[in-house]
Amino acid sequence: MLVNYTSKELDLMARLMRAEALGEGNLGMLMVGNVIVNRAIANCLTFKNIRTIYDVIYQSPGGFSGTKSSLFNTSSTSLEKELAKRCLEGEYYYPATDALWFYAPGTNKTCNSTFYGQKLEGRYKSHCFYKPDRGTCPELY
Repeated sequence: MLVNYTSKELDLMARLMRAEALGEGNLGMLMVGNVIVNRAIANCLTFKNIRTIYDVIYQSPGGFSGTKSSLFNTSSTSLEKELAKRCLEGEYYYPATDALWFYAPGTNKTCNSTFYGQKLEGRYKSHCFYKPDRGTCPELY
């Protein structure tokens, strides 16, 4: 297990993964889960002293827009919880492997080369993933 978590945090994470990436399928939701876990692990940049899944999800400023979605406000399914658990136990998927940020630029639009000062690592469907330089957040590497 990469991050300690409660059953409530597992549910919150599963709901946020759904709210941020339901249209991206299971793999897209797993990648969002990777970013959530990475933010709990990384003690750098705007994620210093953000150590719990709860703190990651509700970080302000800098949190996830998915918390404002109606998809976030309903209970998670057993499949969604299983996807979240897989991320918490260390499954990673490129390009989210070391990513701390993602965003969706819109249909038929390219990813910016940087986001929050970090370099583009890659894209999966509509989401662009960004990771810090290797020396910036050693906990991720």
